[in-house]
Amino acid sequence: MAIALVVEDEWLVRMEIAEALSAAGWTVLEAGTGEAALAMVDHDPAIALVVSDIRLPGPVTGWDVAEAFRAANAEVAVIYCSGNAREPERQVADSLFLTKPCRMEQLLKAAAATLEKNAE
Repeated sequence: MAIALVVEDEWLVRMEIAEALSAAGWTVLEAGTGEAALAMVDHDPAIALVVSDIRLPGPVTGWDVAEAFRAANAEVAVIYCSGNAREPERQVADSLFLTKPCRMEQLLKAAAATLEKNAE
């Protein structure tokens, strides 16, 4: 299965998302900060999905993380999962925005849809 990166500073939320994706067959990597996520941009094999909160500790936001992953790989799927306001002008193209708290079924459905879309 494909690799997903979960970028979330609240460890319980990160764990819940990671466990749900893992149970759905994803290989899951985790990052608690934007800086930690950026260290994985050149991960080999490539990360297929980034699920990121917007507000993260430190200077790097979820917007920044998504932009960096898309710059490195135009095919990476991005799902923002945040309680912060949606900013369409900051979202990378063809990304999804889920408002926290989101249901795991909703997130898994979105993740599966992005994987299917990238397989086409």
